[in-house]
Amino acid sequence: MPGVEEVRDALREVLDPEYPISLVDLGLIRGIEVEGEIVRIKLTYTCMGCPAMDMIQDDIRERLLRMEDVGEVDIEVVWDSWSRRDITPLGRKKLREVGVV
Repeated sequence: MPGVEEVRDALREVLDPEYPISLVDLGLIRGIEVEGEIVRIKLTYTCMGCPAMDMIQDDIRERLLRMEDVGEVDIEVVWDSWSRRDITPLGRKKLREVGVV
């Protein structure tokens, strides 16, 4: 059974479709729980009208289901208020490198 940090590390490989930055570093992953073979993710978006919502969720599921001992991925969309303050220092660095921030 993977731990929360292993799941978070795997999610660092899932990039936002618009920017070359992981969902973790963009601050979109709001919670991770592991219960047996089930991984539960709390996910928010930068805006309610995000056209890539389904793509992002599909990418999360695809990546996590490749992990050993993960049999199910449950994603709960939470509408926490997102802002630039949620971006990690590494995320800000990567965004600056591509001229976004």
